[in-house]
Amino acid sequence: MQLIPAPRAIDGPTRGAVLFDRSTPVWAGPGTETTERWLRSTLGPALGLPFPAGPKDAPGGLRLLVDDSLEPEAYRLTAVPHAGVEIRGGDAAGVFWGAQTLRQLLGPDAFRRAPVRPGATLGIPSQVIEDAPRFRWRGLMLDVARHFMPKDGVLRYLDLMAAHKLNVLHLHLTDDQGWRIEIKRYPRLTEVGSWRARTKFGHRASPLWEEKPHGGHYTQDDIREIVAYAAERHIAVVPEIDVPGHSQAAIAAYPELGNTDVIAASMAGGTALSVWDNWGISSNVLAPTDNTLRFYEGVFEEVLELFPGEFVHIGGDECPKDQWRRSAVAQARIEELGLADEDELQAWFIGHFDKWLSARGRRLIGWDEILEGGLAEGAAVSSWRGYAGGIAAARAGHDVVMCPEQFVYLDHRQDAGADEPVPIGHVRTLEDVYRFEPVPAQLTDEEAGHVIGTQANVWTEVMEDQGRVDYQTFPRLAAFAEVAWSALPAPQERDFADFDRRMAVAHYRRLDALGVAYRPPTGPWPWQKRPGVLGRPLEGPPPNR
Repeated sequence: MQLIPAPRAIDGPTRGAVLFDRSTPVWAGPGTETTERWLRSTLGPALGLPFPAGPKDAPGGLRLLVDDSLEPEAYRLTAVPHAGVEIRGGDAAGVFWGAQTLRQLLGPDAFRRAPVRPGATLGIPSQVIEDAPRFRWRGLMLDVARHFMPKDGVLRYLDLMAAHKLNVLHLHLTDDQGWRIEIKRYPRLTEVGSWRARTKFGHRASPLWEEKPHGGHYTQDDIREIVAYAAERHIAVVPEIDVPGHSQAAIAAYPELGNTDVIAASMAGGTALSVWDNWGISSNVLAPTDNTLRFYEGVFEEVLELFPGEFVHIGGDECPKDQWRRSAVAQARIEELGLADEDELQAWFIGHFDKWLSARGRRLIGWDEILEGGLAEGAAVSSWRGYAGGIAAARAGHDVVMCPEQFVYLDHRQDAGADEPVPIGHVRTLEDVYRFEPVPAQLTDEEAGHVIGTQANVWTEVMEDQGRVDYQTFPRLAAFAEVAWSALPAPQERDFADFDRRMAVAHYRRLDALGVAYRPPTGPWPWQKRPGVLGRPLEGPPPNR
């Protein structure tokens, strides 16, 4: 069985098959409406099948129902000749994930936008698949601040996530190089902050520049559409508004947010910064003033109206303290609050929004630097600087999303070869990602329960368009999806050869049908010497371009 991510248990296939054709009816029980709509809007058009409504006991039909005896997001897919296919889910999401498995069983054509053979008869073998996710947070972070991804590109990635049973999209919406979300009470955030004058090719030390403006932003209606589209696919969207560092675009739009006394001294009296056109860590950070707090409270009020989910990400990482050390205003605030130093000042800043969000029924999540100084009880941590932050957070009773840069930063190069585009970071191969383990061995069972999930991060400094994002993200995201969903053994015991085989036999062709410009795999595979499968010689997957 060539399913990705791998399910918990498969009984079969056995003799016989369930056939799908233009007369195959669908019965959708209460709570399964999102899957019913997806079948008719996505799967049906790909195969040229209308999926008419039918009675629950129609022979050969497709039945969808919620069964609360199953755990949340779990499903059971039962295919019986003549009787049809039944997908039971522990909740609406479970039914939807079962439908994603059905799509894979129906073959690569089920992933196309239009049918190759309209209305063709298709079949899946008789079998029972029982499945459930390992983690409740199976995430992908898209950095749309460094290089803007238009709305349609985000919607496309939501479809790609759904196909891999990922359920959290973390949108990195603000940074030094761009502000990407409309805030109506502060229009200059997008009028000024969403555009930079030029962009560096490559990373940090590169001497090459693209001498033209780059920018764009999402209107609030765009955000509502993204959030609604995600909800139809049982994906939560977590917004990130980065504070107090990574904020030069906001300061360029509203200079009073910056440490104006320090900026004026360094700019011969001026305080107007531009949106940053370089990579790395800007020294321009938010001023720790009441004005800044009130400003960002206004930002977050509009953000909460647009994003209904539990978590709001506030960044909190890579905040240089040099301006605060030189700012009389910042030093006065440290003295006023009785703080020891600038590190405690950052903890105070983060703590303010921790309490502010908690009072509104939301949970703060931030990069692992927010641990410095202590956190409110409900706050969660994205552990990116290796495992240490996640271990400390879990031991302190905080929920953790594991996303260590050494394993799941997909902007890092996939091979050491000179032909890799913009080779940055560590070399992290498909197999490296497949052997990533989100739960540190040092944690007790109780502490490990705080690891609520894992996330792959796609930082876009060197990803100027959709093709580059695809190239860096795939096929490694497929390996990550299996790590996040499936109950895999310890990393050294994982059967990467089997995963690699499933990719080559089936999944690359699914990605081809979806139009994904993935990094072509390298071979040869050891199993390619045996006779071909699916009626063709095993010469590796077809090219994706």
